[in-house]
Amino acid sequence: QVQVVESGGGSVQAGGSLRLSCAASGRTFSGYSMGWFRQAPGKEREFVAAIHRKGVSTSYADSVKGRFTISRDHTTNTMYLQMSNLKPEDTAVYYCAAGERYSTLRAMYDYWGQGTQVTVSS
Repeated sequence: QVQVVESGGGSVQAGGSLRLSCAASGRTFSGYSMGWFRQAPGKEREFVAAIHRKGVSTSYADSVKGRFTISRDHTTNTMYLQMSNLKPEDTAVYYCAAGERYSTLRAMYDYWGQGTQVTVSS
């Protein structure tokens, strides 16, 4: 199995930027596709972005397309989410997840981090 730990959350004003990191340990990082999900208070956890285990494909939710960029570094076993032009509606706890299949579906991910809070003020 693989363990994942998020970092990089914080508070920022609308229009600002943040970069989230997800450090993976355990089994081979390159064997897992990775994803970011988020959950706002009172809402379901929703898909944000995903990256294939080889990094050859990425997917984004429509709400973040053009503003967020997902990437991964196999030399450091770390995944990133660069978030730009942040909006108040991006406020949520952001979760890193790992799975054996590349997917936008929450159910396809087996390993989850504890989450990191992102707060965007207007």
